[in-house]
Amino acid sequence: METLVCRIELDKEKGIILTVENDDDSIVQTIVMDGTSIKSKVEGSKDSSSITQTQEGVFMQCSTFVLDAETITCKSKKATQLQSGLNFDIKSKADISVEASKKAVLKAMDVSINGTVNTEVKAVKLSMEGSASAELKAASIKLESKGMLDLISNGLATLKGSLVNIKGILNLG
Repeated sequence: METLVCRIELDKEKGIILTVENDDDSIVQTIVMDGTSIKSKVEGSKDSSSITQTQEGVFMQCSTFVLDAETITCKSKKATQLQSGLNFDIKSKADISVEASKKAVLKAMDVSINGTVNTEVKAVKLSMEGSASAELKAASIKLESKGMLDLISNGLATLKGSLVNIKGILNLG
């Protein structure tokens, strides 16, 4: 490794500029403190990254961002957004909990929910709708109502089974 070129500039208008040049790897590291912000930048022949800190916030630009910690807590007093230009994966080796005080919306072209042992959906009012079709398949299906149960079809209705058992008062009309 060749020697690094290191400079410290003190300027009453530009502030403090720290520069380290690594000619072997074509990398220049710069820190600029100009009285309003602190800018840290690493520029190489292949890519660059920077961190800018102002009184309003911290801004990072880079190709790859890795955060490795035992515990991470992120809080915001206002809105929080997470966005991805491609796939967005969330994984846990234990439980995942999502909670909202008001409304939760999941929207996608295709949605798949797979519970390998048990899947429960509970609500005061539960609505499910398929604009083209809806299917419910299982080895055993039970529909139970503690009040009234309406099975309505505006077209053909078929009830088919090896054995069909209808109990109660039968009103065909």
